[in-house]
Amino acid sequence: MNKSELIEALAVKKNISFKKAEEIINTIFDSMSSAMLADERIEIRGFGSFVVKEYKAYTGRNPKTGEAIAVSPKKLPFFKVGKELKERVAE
Repeated sequence: MNKSELIEALAVKKNISFKKAEEIINTIFDSMSSAMLADERIEIRGFGSFVVKEYKAYTGRNPKTGEAIAVSPKKLPFFKVGKELKERVAE
């Protein structure tokens, strides 16, 4: 499912206009993005949690040449699936 399919599903299920459904979905995603940019954790019970993980700098290797390269520190979003969702998918 992509974003436009999610918007369509919301509009159909709640019997609202596509424009209103798009505003709702965009508000949710914008709020989640802002929270992660502020290094806040997002937890949706039964679904999972989103956190920003920090990775330190390290020395990596170019797979083609084997040459050592410096990899700079970075922050990446990480999703951890919730117990209920994990169990539902496993069924």
